[in-house]
Amino acid sequence: MTDTPNTPLLDKINRPADMKTLSDPQLTQLADELRNETVSAVSVTGGHLGAGLGVVELTVALHAVFDTPRDKIIWDVGHQCYPHKILTERRDRIRTLRMENGLSGFTKRSESPYDPFGAAHSSTSISAALGFAVARDLGGVVPEGLGDAIAVIGDGSMSAGMAYEAMNNAGHLKKRMIVILNDNEMSIAPPVGAMSAYLSRLYAEEPFQELKSAAKGAVSLLPPPFREGAKRAKEMLKGMAVGGTLFEELGFSYVGPIDGHDMDQLLPVLRTVKSRATGPILIHVLTKKGKGYAPAEAARDKGHATAKFNVITGEQKKAPSNAPSYTNVFADSLLQEAADDDKICAVTAAMPDGTGLNLFMERYPSRCFDVGIAEQHGVTFSAALAAGGLKPFCAMYSTFLQRGYDQVVHDVAIQRLPVRFAIDRAGLVGADGATHAGSFDVAFLANLPGFVVMAAADEAELKHMVATAAAYDDGPIAFRFPRGEGRSVDMPERGIPLEIGKGRLIAEGSRVAILSFGTRLEEVEKAAEALKAKGITPTIADARFAKPLDQDMILSLAQNHEALITVEEGAVGGFGSHVAQLLADNGVFDNGLKYRSMVLPDTFIDQASPADMYAIAGMNAEQIEAKVLDTLGIATLGAARA
Repeated sequence: MTDTPNTPLLDKINRPADMKTLSDPQLTQLADELRNETVSAVSVTGGHLGAGLGVVELTVALHAVFDTPRDKIIWDVGHQCYPHKILTERRDRIRTLRMENGLSGFTKRSESPYDPFGAAHSSTSISAALGFAVARDLGGVVPEGLGDAIAVIGDGSMSAGMAYEAMNNAGHLKKRMIVILNDNEMSIAPPVGAMSAYLSRLYAEEPFQELKSAAKGAVSLLPPPFREGAKRAKEMLKGMAVGGTLFEELGFSYVGPIDGHDMDQLLPVLRTVKSRATGPILIHVLTKKGKGYAPAEAARDKGHATAKFNVITGEQKKAPSNAPSYTNVFADSLLQEAADDDKICAVTAAMPDGTGLNLFMERYPSRCFDVGIAEQHGVTFSAALAAGGLKPFCAMYSTFLQRGYDQVVHDVAIQRLPVRFAIDRAGLVGADGATHAGSFDVAFLANLPGFVVMAAADEAELKHMVATAAAYDDGPIAFRFPRGEGRSVDMPERGIPLEIGKGRLIAEGSRVAILSFGTRLEEVEKAAEALKAKGITPTIADARFAKPLDQDMILSLAQNHEALITVEEGAVGGFGSHVAQLLADNGVFDNGLKYRSMVLPDTFIDQASPADMYAIAGMNAEQIEAKVLDTLGIATLGAARA
């Protein structure tokens, strides 16, 4: 395999319609070329590799059999969609994946009619497919038409309750729709729970081993011409004791398991289902994540998310850094606290590696719980752990915590239970774009009575905040931190609990005070240096807490300065809004204070580097400097020229 693979057949395919004239052996060749092209493209851009490699044959088969974009293929999560994008008029841009103004790393409606439903979070595909099926039957109209609805969902995503809610509803409505369970035995982390065990039994038992050795598996055993559709398949499979009972009880006809890398199985099954299915049907497909690329197959995570890499060796090209990542600082700090307190436990929702809890799991396996892709359950589970006298740290990405918000309110906040929320990926995250940006957690947590909300300005502050959360038992507490490396500040040997609701003064100045919440403090300090050259020396403070606010510090800053500016990596309604409320309640504005709040703009910011995303948001050092000058009524050179 080379950096520029030889793809003579793929070169002739611009859109799925071009595949209709290919023979089955040619479709197999096309899959091989598509796999090589996917590896080559991701080596240049970085991104989600293993998931796409696992569905190459399935992608080719789906587009060869169905009539996209009229038929809707909905890829759950969407991180496996790179081969799909190559086949759907986007190959010429595939080496712009996850770059500014380039292709999204996920499915995106605004990008292509072949992406009928956007996704980057898991377990939404069956609900969406059912919606398209109902829209079709009720006469819905879209430019490319409405045909079959096909959801492709992984076994990891099947650990989320939403998938079963959708299947239960689909079974009740009895609409013709197709769910393909892409069972690769590995989501981001190894799938956990009873569902994973159930799927394992389906193909570990002796009857399936016999089925695999039959002439091309289930294909030769499908009852021709499938006259009674899914009903006959159900009876056949039950008689063979292969399984599928759970899905059948939910109202789905079940076909499988079949080999998802064998086109001689995939194509006949899909063609039969397309021509004969009458109601909801589930096709159970077995695949291997990272299939066909040795470095991905050998990797522990099967190449789930990679940086740019060498195609021949698979070696990733990561920029060296002397600073620890925020995630590792959190993980190490939590281990320190847990060593001294056996009541500390940890909960994650299918992201042990991403949140750093894999280290905790290795050290304290009985005190660490991966609940699967089930944030709602994870939050309520944590609440009950707290009610039971433990000290749970519920570690989730900001964007994933959104999925458990009702539980945060109903099960944690109202009961004032001391759940510790460790919120990773706060702020703008770069190449994953708007779907993974941690923009809203401050706004949706700080408005809840009794919640303590903190943000770390650097990695040392994060260490102190882990200690603060461990020591705090009076109610729920959250601390947020960004993706990536810290600032290389001096690190304390051990975190020291902070006084709740107390900020810190960083530098004293005059005229204007800049109050920072989170890691924009570094940009604030850069802006202050530039302002000093213009004769302005700002006071700088680190709020540390969005709730409770350090009222004494904030009111003092307001009373002793001409202007006060807050800076945060969150949306409107967050820290700055709470400061404005405090100032209004105390009549500070009556004294002529000039107050400005710098927040993320009221729009979703597309993928780019984090620095570029913050520039778009207007929150880098130069823009903070300009905000200060504008607030003080000092025209900048650019403004004067304008």
